[in-house]
Amino acid sequence: MLSSPDSGLTNYAHTNQILELMAQLVDYRRQDVRKRMEKVWGKASMLHIDVLMLIYHFAKVCEGNVLEIGPYIGGSTIAAAFGARESGARKKIVTIEGGGQLKHPRLPSKNIIKDLKKNLARFGVLEDVIVIEGRSPHETTQSAVRQILGSGEVGLFIFDANANPRQNLNYYGDLLVDHCWVVIDDYFGPGEKAAPIRAQVDEMVSEGRLVPFGYYGWSTWIGQWQHK
Repeated sequence: MLSSPDSGLTNYAHTNQILELMAQLVDYRRQDVRKRMEKVWGKASMLHIDVLMLIYHFAKVCEGNVLEIGPYIGGSTIAAAFGARESGARKKIVTIEGGGQLKHPRLPSKNIIKDLKKNLARFGVLEDVIVIEGRSPHETTQSAVRQILGSGEVGLFIFDANANPRQNLNYYGDLLVDHCWVVIDDYFGPGEKAAPIRAQVDEMVSEGRLVPFGYYGWSTWIGQWQHK
C-alpha cells in the first residue's frame, strides 16, 4: 500500500519531534536539573531519573495543567511541580492517590498518603499540588477532579497506578488537550502489570488515540494523546 505525500511529511515531522526530545534529555543530563532529580529519586521515586527529567520538561513546556494517577510517595509529582513552577505560567497539578501501604526494598511506605504529603512538603511543593485521596474509577474521585479541571485543560497526563490505562483514559480523556503529553509506567518489566498495560497502550496506538515517542528509563512509555 502506497503512502500519501502527506503521511510521509507527517512521519518525517514526528521523527524530528522524537529526536528533539532525545536531544533535550541529553541536554538536561548536563544541567543542574539532573542533580535535583537525583535528590527526588533518592527520597521519593521509583522512576528512572531520565523519566523524572522528562516529566519536569513536559510540565514546563506543556499548554495546560497536570493530571496524575498514582503518584505513590510523590517523586513524579515533585518533578512536575518543579517544571510547572519554572514554566512562568500558573498551572494546576492534580494527583490522585488511593493510599494504603507498600513493601518495597528501597522506598517502603506504611502510610502512602502521609508519606506523599511529607515528601511534597520536603521539596517545597505541597502548596502547588492538589492531592485527591481515592481510586480513579470512583465517581467521587472523578467528580472531585472535574470540579478542578475542565475539558481540554490538561497538557500532561501521568499514569502509574493499576494495569488499566485505557479505562483511566476513558474516564479522563476529555480533559486532555489534543497532543497532551502522556507518561505511562510499567510498559515493560517482569511484573504482572506490564503485559496488560503494553497490550492496551499498543491498541490505543493502533487506533490513533496515542502517538508513541518511545520508552525511557526502565519501563516508561512516553507519547501524546490524540482526540478522534
